[in-house]
Amino acid sequence: MSDTSPRARLAKVLRHTNGVVTLDDISEALDLGRTDASKTAARWVSQGRLTRIRPGLFAPVPLDSEPETSGLSDLWQIVPDLFGTAFITGWSAAEHWDLTEQLFRRACVKTTSPVRQNIVSVRDGEFFVTHVREDLVFGIRTHWADRVRVQIADPHRTIIDMLDDPRLGGGGRHTKDCVASYLRFEFAETKTLIQYADRIGNGAVFKRLGFLGEHITGSGDRLIQECRRRLTAGYADFDPAVKGGRVVTRWRVRVPEQILEDFAS
Repeated sequence: MSDTSPRARLAKVLRHTNGVVTLDDISEALDLGRTDASKTAARWVSQGRLTRIRPGLFAPVPLDSEPETSGLSDLWQIVPDLFGTAFITGWSAAEHWDLTEQLFRRACVKTTSPVRQNIVSVRDGEFFVTHVREDLVFGIRTHWADRVRVQIADPHRTIIDMLDDPRLGGGGRHTKDCVASYLRFEFAETKTLIQYADRIGNGAVFKRLGFLGEHITGSGDRLIQECRRRLTAGYADFDPAVKGGRVVTRWRVRVPEQILEDFAS
């Protein structure tokens, strides 16, 4: 005789999922119509067996957890379901590649889906989300978050994303530190870094990278020479979130005083 208890039915559903539960998962696993699947999910949420992430998407609650404190053990698991074609980048990828020891509460994600707000909250945490065109999804590797295949920016793409949008680096100062870590690692590749920056097509990337590289590796480095060759007209803010700063004419970039002081010390 089959076990039709709520726990057994949920276990059957979970065998068909990769860490999160959709109404389609419930419908297919239990052979239910959409309406009944929705009612079943609502009942499991009220019983504390599932937690609702967004309409139609749920996370299982561990059996030894209280509903008020339970959630996903790894937020990365729900990135594909929440954001479709997307990848982890910025400070989150920097943590993964050991480019920083700083820990961030939010996970940093780029998605090809429309982005209505940068901060997306779920029960267990938050995401900082920005949009990326489909033709700019490159420099990506696969990471397994439990049983879920998640895409993550490789170390080179991580750095370029931060330089393209310093918000993804947690601000200009932390971006500076991550670039310094990258340039000192064995996996640093000038050719790849320049190729990625060329594909992104933002002149500010070369201004920020050139300025940082010159202070970290010296003016004779090939990376600096490649950045100089690609220097565009106009001035860029090293960190658009910080007002003021000093203009470094050589790189056509306005740099916050705190970053200049870091290099001077």
